[in-house]
Amino acid sequence: MIDKESIKGIIVPIISPVDDNEDLDEVRLRKIVNHVIEDGVHGILAFGSNSEFYMFEDEEMFRGIDIILEETAGRVPVYFGIGAIRTRKCIQLAKEAAKRDIAGISVLSPMFIKPTDEALFNHFKAIADAVPDTAMLLYNNPGRCGYNIPKEIIAKLAIEVPNILGIKDSSGDISFLSEIIRLTRETGFRVLSGKDTIIFPSLCMGAVGSVASTANMFGPLVNGIYNEFAAGNFEKARDLQYKLNPIRVSQDAASFPAATKDMANIMGLDVGKSIRPTEGSKGKILEKMEEEMRLAELID
Repeated sequence: MIDKESIKGIIVPIISPVDDNEDLDEVRLRKIVNHVIEDGVHGILAFGSNSEFYMFEDEEMFRGIDIILEETAGRVPVYFGIGAIRTRKCIQLAKEAAKRDIAGISVLSPMFIKPTDEALFNHFKAIADAVPDTAMLLYNNPGRCGYNIPKEIIAKLAIEVPNILGIKDSSGDISFLSEIIRLTRETGFRVLSGKDTIIFPSLCMGAVGSVASTANMFGPLVNGIYNEFAAGNFEKARDLQYKLNPIRVSQDAASFPAATKDMANIMGLDVGKSIRPTEGSKGKILEKMEEEMRLAELID
């Protein structure tokens, strides 16, 4: 199992490029893997939300993680995202992922349904228990799932389940995130922000890093927030956060998660189209994203 202290920094939910038939594009995937590593990310999350995990069959996801692991070649930790609703399905995916040299799994709370607190605890515990030698991160995303994982349940899992080592919190609520940190700080639980606009304030409250989709495109900027903070250069880290925020906020008008691929393509990374029914941005939405990237001097 990965050393808990190694879970830190900027972890990128890597883009999943596809070809014209919407099959995973191996050449482009290898290219983006090398791009984000060269830009300085501290880890890669395969098949997170911005990786469009919900668009792929199991076989293609495991083909994708194998490509990523081969291309990464141990340079940074690689995590595998799980977003299924049914507990049994999550366990199946976790067991298959655990056969590989991954740093851990990230498990999203079940979408569409709204389980009780006890059911949610049992769900996460069952998955973790099925792969006891594999690190597991919880993934809280109320904007997509319709509810927060209760902070008391997060703390209970952190205390009672040895291989649940941390959480990605995409609530965007700094008070909620700081409460998770407060409740789990004695356990060494690793809290990662899932909102690119609050990387700096999250670090100030005790988070150990962020899972940041903008690191696909703007690695030096996004990684710089963490690196400068870790070096004690707090004003520089804050200024980099202020530089990133208008760019990230401009994405909100786009159809999720099209903006990540839109911006990557504007940057010349050639990651292909979003997977239907999601379609790329057009008109004023795309123009606004380009404008903010230009104002930040990220494109000419």
